[in-house]
Amino acid sequence: LRMLQVKLIVTGDDFGYCPRRNQGIVDCFLAGAVSNVSLLVNGSAAADAAKLARRYNIPIGLHANLSEGSPVCEVLKTNSSLLNQDGFFHGKMGFRTALSKGLLNMSEVKQELKAQVQLFHELTGHLPPHMDGHQHIHVLPEVRHVFAEVLEEYGIKYTRVPIEPGLHNCDWIPPSLMDFYLGVEEDSFNTVDVFTRHGIRWPDIYIGLSTMGKNMSVSNIWSAIDTAIVEFTSKAPSPAHPTPQSRTVTIELMVHPGYPSVPPVGGCGEGPDDFSQSWERLHELQTLIKPELQSHYKTRNIQLCSFKDL
Repeated sequence: LRMLQVKLIVTGDDFGYCPRRNQGIVDCFLAGAVSNVSLLVNGSAAADAAKLARRYNIPIGLHANLSEGSPVCEVLKTNSSLLNQDGFFHGKMGFRTALSKGLLNMSEVKQELKAQVQLFHELTGHLPPHMDGHQHIHVLPEVRHVFAEVLEEYGIKYTRVPIEPGLHNCDWIPPSLMDFYLGVEEDSFNTVDVFTRHGIRWPDIYIGLSTMGKNMSVSNIWSAIDTAIVEFTSKAPSPAHPTPQSRTVTIELMVHPGYPSVPPVGGCGEGPDDFSQSWERLHELQTLIKPELQSHYKTRNIQLCSFKDL
């Protein structure tokens, strides 16, 4: 595997969530620990995040959000299938429940996704080079088709397909969370054909579920990368990913660093959630900037990059 060149995209998700999250992600970028960010355009600090990305030249894409906070499309803010009784999105699990009951109007999903792409363009001055889903909503049944259409319409080439090699062997993940992850994985498998048909691409390997929050450590990130590379290079080539003989493998590592949110500041309209207020954000930040992680990248011929470098 020494011969293999690895391009690693380390994406800081939820950029724009709150000023302290923004600062943590920027600190990670300046330390060379994050190479790409994903913006929540309905985040309370989204405009600030876009300014920071421009100031520091941080590669930025769109973290499409249909589950937390408020929509950005004016028409959908008052009366829409995407909202609960309180006038906010249904939530991570609530969105999935409403979808499974057939309560979500897919034309409204499309309307909101397009509004988020347009707001991203207004904030940053360009279209997103990549677009994924907050809480992995973009791989859900029905939503995946609409999501793919929006990407194709805007010519957005890259997305994320959260299928993580070795996930099943991670015995430190509690059963309730593992159930959620396995659901995300199954949805992702069923999304591959849809995204492929629409000409959308994604990195060879995705990592990030097994290394989130308190589970993140230098050795954990390493074993996740190693496991994934071994599995990828041993697999027969698929149409989506030509032969590994090209000797370059691309990986996206999803991370959530930041300084913990302090309510009431932050969030996407409802204030910050528990994960955002927890010490786990800071733990990710402190792990990612460790020099031994950086030096390991160098010795393993791993080059940090963003989607536009693929």
